[in-house]
Order: sequence, then structure tokens, then C-alpha cells
Amino acid sequence: MYLLMLTILSFFRAYLDCHLMVTNPSDYVEPFGKAGASGFTFHIEVARDNWHELIQSIREKGMRPGVSLRPGTPVEEVFPLVEAENPVELVLVMTVEPGFGGQKFMPEMMDKVRALRKKYPSLDIEVDGGLGPSTIDAAASAGANCIVAGSSIFGAADPGEVILALRKSVEGSQNKG
Repeated sequence: MYLLMLTILSFFRAYLDCHLMVTNPSDYVEPFGKAGASGFTFHIEVARDNWHELIQSIREKGMRPGVSLRPGTPVEEVFPLVEAENPVELVLVMTVEPGFGGQKFMPEMMDKVRALRKKYPSLDIEVDGGLGPSTIDAAASAGANCIVAGSSIFGAADPGEVILALRKSVEGSQNKG
């Protein structure tokens, strides 16, 4: 799977947002950078002791650093990474427990999104998990401007229609703010 992902990455010229749910993200920075990844998002829970070095390494390989937090992790844990001299450029709020697709959206995670948007108005805030036509407005109105959607798109009769609806909601919320 890993080699297949690297091969696929090397053929695309689109922005490739790579969210790694691994215990040793430092091991993957160089290969993903070489393969052409645009963004590299790691979990704060596994990088508490070396995030400074990890962010620097991600940048050195030409990628945009991001940090993710699980539902049980307080949002305040990412503040130092956003406020650092060499900061992350994106915070990903998981709206489900990481691990598998098709889980139910956790609306209580929108409090984290609102807190981040209030504290960091220009930060890219991404949400991942359970997003689709019935949940996108909650995420967008809370302040998310980057959306990860899997099951709602790939399981749709018309994936293009779902993508358009998601985009419209996020763009509409941004224009209001």
C-alpha cells in the first residue's frame, strides 16, 4: 500500500493533502516529499516530544506542515504549534475517531473549530470524519475552510453533485465571515 501511494503521488500535480495516522511520522517525511506530497499532516498525540523538528523537516522537503487532533485531545494542545516561530499552517480537527470510514459525525467537535477560528482568523482549519450534505453546514459555519469527505462522496449516486454541495457550503460560510 505504501509503495502504491508513493507511485500515485508522483504522477499527480494537484494539491495532495497527506494525513498520516502513524506513530512515527518522521519516518515518512522524506519519502512523501520525494513523491510530491503538498501537505503533510501528523497527529499531535504522537509528536508531542519532537514537533519542532518534525515541522522543520516537513518544510525542508517542500511540504506544508499540518497537525491533527483526535476527538479526545483538547484543542489547546495545538496552540503552541500554531504560535511557534516555525508554525504549522493547518489544523485538522477529527470529527470521528481515526481509523475507518463511514463513522458518524461528532457535532461537539465544532467547538474546537470555533475556538480555532476565533483565536486564529486566517488559519486553515480542516475537518475530517462523517462529513456530507447533512453535516457540512455545521462544519462550515463553525469556521472550517478545508473539508475531507470520503464515504459521502464515494458512496453517492452523483459524487460531483455532493462535491459541489460541500464546496458551496464552505464558500458561502467564508463569504459571510
